Amino acid sequence: MDTSLQNIAIGVDIGGSHITAVAVEMASHKIISSSRAETPVDNKAEADEILTVWTDTLRRVLRGIQIFNLRGIGFAMPGPFDYVKGICLIRGVPKYEKLYGINVGKAVASRLGLPCDCRVRFMNDASSFAVGEAWAGKAAGYKKMMAITLGTGFGSAFIDDRIPVVDGDRVPKMGCVYHLPVGTGIADDYFSTRWFTSRFREVTGREAAGVKEVAMEAERLPEVRDLFTEFGTSLGTFLAPWLNRFEAEILVIGGNISHAWELFGPAFENILKQSGCHTEVAISELREDAALLGSAYLLDEGFWKAVQPALPLM
Repeated sequence: MDTSLQNIAIGVDIGGSHITAVAVEMASHKIISSSRAETPVDNKAEADEILTVWTDTLRRVLRGIQIFNLRGIGFAMPGPFDYVKGICLIRGVPKYEKLYGINVGKAVASRLGLPCDCRVRFMNDASSFAVGEAWAGKAAGYKKMMAITLGTGFGSAFIDDRIPVVDGDRVPKMGCVYHLPVGTGIADDYFSTRWFTSRFREVTGREAAGVKEVAMEAERLPEVRDLFTEFGTSLGTFLAPWLNRFEAEILVIGGNISHAWELFGPAFENILKQSGCHTEVAISELREDAALLGSAYLLDEGFWKAVQPALPLM
């Protein structure tokens, strides 16, 4: 495929309740901001309805692109998913179950009428966030990095020279940490929104809609402020051994909970220091755009060739 003229890729982020898509100028690593399209999605809808929303959103991005300039479309997609073949394997969870067994890549290409040299490619959403940071964000210029997203769930990825590391003795199974045991459960239970809302209820007897509300209460209640210290201490204790084992030069933190960095960051960094961990810590400035850039980067042929062995293990 001649990519000399094809300097545009579309990056897509499939969230739990929305799709966001943008055009990315590959040579400059820049999002074309006027191309951005975002649409709510009913993740419990029938497959045809979900795919219609996705392709309608992509059409809005495509309107501003000459098709001969388009390399293809990259998706940051939650798992389980066959990232090599483009087939959805999600079932047993209450989102996108109706897509199970569907070749999403072929369905999208067919509905959009894409030319045969226009690729549709997929990568895990947490890996896409990390790759975006390594390609165009806070970790650009670093070789070894880890990225985490703190929100409804606990996303994570280890990156070496922009390529996700998903096996070997330097990283946990699948190259992520959400499934590792912590306390009476797994890391995803402790380093996510539901830990904050649960602990807030224990401490105050009241409900909170999310971490933003808990953070507002922390300004006036010391016992709520202490929750953030507890969170930062636990997260640092959990991550330090893995950062050391991987020899990560930088850790990039994203997700909604990262907005409360001033509340949990000092405790987190203090624990890293005590653990002899010298990894630099940065809060993502790209935020949601990191996954869009990482998914667009799938259309870089050198990266695509290098990342393919990792995709089946994500």
